[in-house]
Amino acid sequence: MWQQLLTNGLVSAATYLLLAVGFMLIFWVGKFFHFAHAIVFTAGAYMAFLLTKWLSLPLLISITLAVLFSTVLGCLIEGFVYRPLTRKVASPLVLLLASLGVYIVLQNLISITFGDDTKSIRVGPIVEGLNVFGSKITLIQILIVCVSVISVSAVALLLRKTKIGKAMRATASNPELAKVSGIDTDRIILWSFALGSALAGVAGILMALDVDMIPTMGMNALMMGIVAVLIGGVGSIAGVALGALLLGMAQHLGVLYISSQWQDAIAFVILLAFLLFKPEGFMGKKIRKATA
Repeated sequence: MWQQLLTNGLVSAATYLLLAVGFMLIFWVGKFFHFAHAIVFTAGAYMAFLLTKWLSLPLLISITLAVLFSTVLGCLIEGFVYRPLTRKVASPLVLLLASLGVYIVLQNLISITFGDDTKSIRVGPIVEGLNVFGSKITLIQILIVCVSVISVSAVALLLRKTKIGKAMRATASNPELAKVSGIDTDRIILWSFALGSALAGVAGILMALDVDMIPTMGMNALMMGIVAVLIGGVGSIAGVALGALLLGMAQHLGVLYISSQWQDAIAFVILLAFLLFKPEGFMGKKIRKATA
């Protein structure tokens, strides 16, 4: 029993990690909560469904185009919603409300277009999972874990080794100083949206392949991703990975003692504990007050 719960927890953690790292990149560089990230996650899955089921394209081509669609959608939201507001020096609250507005409008558009019933993009017959250390795991779940590890590792390398990645880190650390140093911070923020949205699209498609999809699936997944970011530490990919792993394992192992309907409550109890006792997260840095 516990082996299966550990396996399920690992798969959930892998999905949370993809979504959380994408959200963290945008929040870290742009400095505001991008709740519309949830609809980018959902839109990737539904675009894959449209291309696969309605247009009969091969699954691999559909997935590639759907990830590209998610990337473009995230960039359009930044360019046409957030950037005009930030240029008018809008407050974080205004940006938050705008983000929620974008989510609600696009989520309802998906509902109108595709309906509210459960959709699936899986192809081929349903087969029994592989037996690994006494637990069952499907090929799709193995794919989720592998894609998550590879994608997040690639992002970590990008941030450390590339010019764009170093510019992202500089903008996240001190946007004014980065701008004075010649970095086009608007372009770097757009890059963060592109990369973060691509990760969200991948996460949405993988989740849809595993457990199917509904138009409202994005917000709950994003909430878990945000919890992983907050308990892991903003700006630390390793910390977010630890946060996602803790969250996934705690939710599923908690089923041994309480009902599975309390999984979301477990996540927010963990978040509350971190906010009270370690608000900077696993690997975040404490903010020190300067004294005159």
